[in-house]
Amino acid sequence: MTEDEAKQWLVDSLAVSRETLGQLERYVALLLAGMDEQNLIAESTRNHVWARHIVDSAQLLPLAGEAGEGAWIDLGSGAGLPAIVLAILSDRPMIMIETRRKRIEFLSDVSAELGLSHATVVGGRVESAEMTAPASVISARAYAPLPRLFSSSLHLSNGQTIWVLPKGRNAEIELEAARPTWQGVFHVERSVTDPDSAIIVARGVTPKGRKGRR
Repeated sequence: MTEDEAKQWLVDSLAVSRETLGQLERYVALLLAGMDEQNLIAESTRNHVWARHIVDSAQLLPLAGEAGEGAWIDLGSGAGLPAIVLAILSDRPMIMIETRRKRIEFLSDVSAELGLSHATVVGGRVESAEMTAPASVISARAYAPLPRLFSSSLHLSNGQTIWVLPKGRNAEIELEAARPTWQGVFHVERSVTDPDSAIIVARGVTPKGRKGRR
């Protein structure tokens, strides 16, 4: 997928308006400018930001289409991928959990710069995060292997939470590693940006041996 194809995918698949595309362009500019101070994305992807990062994040939105109206929580948000992209594309409350001070500052600055008043940054470890209500959606990109991801964030979810987890080329392997200790309804979606990569979508996640949660 070329950069032009990536932008066209956003228009064709998600009906992204010119105004919203402009916001995404501003975010890309902030992302690239921020790389002068910290390693926000891999240098090798600098010239492929739209395909490798923007569309790769945006494709998660329709996978959560059946979620309730509560918040979307993104674990280990880093440079805002996918959280900032999704906050630009949707009005759903977005909560970004991040431990690194510079990344927290970057996420806060970008949210303010882009007027994303429905996006909030929570500084600290996922395990220690406290929310007033369970997430309707939880996402995580390059955060942790699936078993540890579930164990660290289960308290942020309930039985209706939809988990949308990009796992690259290790998706099937991680899912098999989680099956002995975790149960739920799992399926694997192929990434639109890389046919060898996949996204795990899950619901009703709970440790094996425990009854499902409401």
